[in-house]
Amino acid sequence: MSVAILGAGAFGTALACALGEATLWCRDEAQAEALETARENRARLAGVPLPEGVKVTSDIAEVTAETVLIAIPMQATARFLEAHAARLAPRVLVACSKGVDLAQLIGPVGVIRAALPETSAALLTGPSFADDIARGLPTALTLACDDEAIGRSLQDQLSTPNLRLYRNSDVIGAELGGALKNVIAIAAGVVIGAGLGESARAALMARGYAEMQRLALDLGALPETLAGLSGLGDLILTCGSEKSRNFRYGLALGRGETFDTGTTVEGAATARAVARLANTRGIDMPITRMVAALIEGYLTLSEARDALLARPLTEE
Repeated sequence: MSVAILGAGAFGTALACALGEATLWCRDEAQAEALETARENRARLAGVPLPEGVKVTSDIAEVTAETVLIAIPMQATARFLEAHAARLAPRVLVACSKGVDLAQLIGPVGVIRAALPETSAALLTGPSFADDIARGLPTALTLACDDEAIGRSLQDQLSTPNLRLYRNSDVIGAELGGALKNVIAIAAGVVIGAGLGESARAALMARGYAEMQRLALDLGALPETLAGLSGLGDLILTCGSEKSRNFRYGLALGRGETFDTGTTVEGAATARAVARLANTRGIDMPITRMVAALIEGYLTLSEARDALLARPLTEE
């Protein structure tokens, strides 16, 4: 089966490089022309050439593949799907973003199903940096799909010698693992940026993982999913590396610096969405609430730190 990738940002381009043969759709003609001329994404993945088998286009009519990977930012996905629902309806759609939609309070597969209820949907997520995937470094991801036959087919189709996909039927758990770890990564960046130390970061990651589990299990996820690649694995990666945009954003918050507004930080919108979701379900998520309040300007850094440290002493 043929493959198309919608979105030529860093991750979409990296997937095209890894697969070797795909149609790579760009958001506009100028981006497509720049990619085609240079045969590399100089803005996002400089120095990594596009394989000869990658076709670049900005015309959605040229996206005829049976399998479509949606590598569009989370908060733009619903709007994109609504605009192109009729054309995409008969395909197998694989979400490649991480987050919770601010308007609907659902994950990327949920957004696909809301817009195209008759379409087969899956999720590709897990601990990965686009640069590593594009350069062929060994990477393992979760492919979450609740249809076993489609999941097996996608696993075979999208796996490469250096990109290993593990199949999982717990879509909710995989969605939430990928979304919530971005929020904790922002908090970890804040801790390091504010000079609170490595011990504080380790404690925050552990308590953040507990928050991830509380919400995910309440929404029906399996605990083993959160302990896997899409949860714990991704949490470890993004909380410890400046390659993570969410971690770098947290660093800037912790240092009191401005952050590049042109860089997509999925965890910022997700923190606000998840704080609302947790409140409606009565789930205690103090770190997530702190991140949301910092982003929205309701708390200063010192107030957020003091609020977390003043919480009652309890059992782990």
